[in-house]
Amino acid sequence: MSGPGPFVSVIVPCRNEFSFIGGCLDSILTSDYPGPLEVIVADGMSSDGTRELLQSRASRDPRVRVIDNPERATPSAMNCAIAASRGEVILRFDAHAAMPADYLRRCVQLLLGSGADNAGGSIRTRAQTRGLFAETVAAALSSRFGVGNSSFRTLSAGGPRRADTVFGGCWRREIFSRIGSFNEKLSRGQDMEFNLRLRRSGGVILLDPSIVCDYYARTDLGSFWRHNFRNGEWAIRPFALSDIVPVRPRHLVPAVFVAALAMSFVLPFPWSIAVASAYGAANFAASIHEAWAARKAKYLLLMPLVFASLHVAYGLGSLWGCIRCCFPISGLGMPKHASRTES
Repeated sequence: MSGPGPFVSVIVPCRNEFSFIGGCLDSILTSDYPGPLEVIVADGMSSDGTRELLQSRASRDPRVRVIDNPERATPSAMNCAIAASRGEVILRFDAHAAMPADYLRRCVQLLLGSGADNAGGSIRTRAQTRGLFAETVAAALSSRFGVGNSSFRTLSAGGPRRADTVFGGCWRREIFSRIGSFNEKLSRGQDMEFNLRLRRSGGVILLDPSIVCDYYARTDLGSFWRHNFRNGEWAIRPFALSDIVPVRPRHLVPAVFVAALAMSFVLPFPWSIAVASAYGAANFAASIHEAWAARKAKYLLLMPLVFASLHVAYGLGSLWGCIRCCFPISGLGMPKHASRTES
């Protein structure tokens, strides 16, 4: 980028992220972006010391501003932060992520140089904590067998290309006047729904896989299961809360798989084991591939369980989402303080 860049506002939804928000802010504030910059953190009324840490950072660096997000949900956080921002370009970043020094500059260059409406990069999935399954969970979330054709998760090389969504994307401010804000009815999936509206309006989303940041994912098996179940639920519930088809086909595959697996149990042999056998073979083949790529024999034992946890939990969540759509149950479902979305 030659010369000063446009004023950029980085917006960060955040709630109870004491362990990660400091590193996230450090990575943004030490970027090599050559223009004016502000970071607006929309805090969902954190109670773990995050708020005090944010206020301390804001008092020492005028580029950091902290605003309230009383709704404690991601789309309301982003809408509040966008309304409070002053930048010509707005970039959304995650409190569980850290960007390299050139990330911000390269995203803005891609946006302005290409004429795209949303431009961003890919992620390198890291484990939040150490543990038996930490490495294998991170590997599953970067695998095409694990997450399908989610390009920003599985690609890390090659030139810019069109995509259905990106991580850490940036937009010109005017895009929100043209297609509206994030859908606050969606506790998850709001990024995908917004990008689908953008594309339906004729907008272009560009992914440059060589622009890579680190994303720290839940990696203990219990949290991983619960997170995937909730993501699966919110792959379906947006159908009742949005005017457009709010997901991509890859988000529906786990529900079809789990439904087919359940139905197979009532069929006579050998059809009763056909679905499980086919999935087991594919799972084991993908596990062998990941073990070979990582040169780690333990993957052969752990990856099949991790892949199954990802797909079955997501599929069960989607079936529960179908029930929730057909038979609304007051008081059940995702809490309002869900803090992130998985596209």
